Amino acid sequence: MRTAVVGLGTMGGAVARRLRAEGFPTLVHDVDPAAVARLVELGATACSPEDAGAADVIITSLPNDRIVTDVVLGSGVLKSWAGRVLVELSTTLPDTVKAIAEAAAPHGVAVVDCPVSGGPGEALAGKLVQLVGADDDALERARPVLAALGTIEHVGAVGHGKTVKLLNNLMAMGSIVVAAEAFTLGVRLGLDRHELFDVLSRSGGRSFHFLKRWPYALADDYHARFAVSLGEKDIRLGLELAHESGYVTPVAATVHQIFEMARAKGLGNEDVVAVLKVYQEWAGQ
Repeated sequence: MRTAVVGLGTMGGAVARRLRAEGFPTLVHDVDPAAVARLVELGATACSPEDAGAADVIITSLPNDRIVTDVVLGSGVLKSWAGRVLVELSTTLPDTVKAIAEAAAPHGVAVVDCPVSGGPGEALAGKLVQLVGADDDALERARPVLAALGTIEHVGAVGHGKTVKLLNNLMAMGSIVVAAEAFTLGVRLGLDRHELFDVLSRSGGRSFHFLKRWPYALADDYHARFAVSLGEKDIRLGLELAHESGYVTPVAATVHQIFEMARAKGLGNEDVVAVLKVYQEWAGQ
């Protein structure tokens, strides 16, 4: 089965690497020639977005709604992708992928709404959790590729995958902010930060992201595995989704404010655990 990956950022690049490691012939495209060159060195073949239609399954992994819309709908590539399966990995509003599916249908392009939970490490290891919104036929056509990337959670129709992803990220980013607030208070009260992490990591208040990301912060390593700017974007999309449904999310709104503060302090390109620095500044640490 031939694959193509359009968008070779942190996640798209890792997905393409995984597909090559699993033996899939893989076409790749990105606006950054260096990103393409790195995959070509691993045996992938560079292509244009239009030429990605030579693949059986085309994966798009792009930064935001506007770019996804521009690439898939604004350039006329759907004609070149006729009869193929489009797996849309990006984190966007549900309406964006629904619009893509509607536009793709006349060209016989089956759309699989497939945002993921997990980072580049999980992608490289084939351990992503894929939140799939698609009809059964489209999912079965994409299954061999998705199975190489991780577990498949079929959560409903197109649009439902993006919805679950945004809910997941609201929870995840919220857990990071609460942990940063409590952890910084503990240090302010005189606790040793390493000992505090050791105890909390074995206590009931721990979370997935506390266990995963606090060791980075303790080592003063804020290299972006998932950047503050992306976290802020995802929370904003979640708030927009809530607003459109008439639902009030006061805690998520506060979490968003903290992420906005982190961006304003120049932390946008650092890992999301860098929101800890906002609290450390307030605490005089």
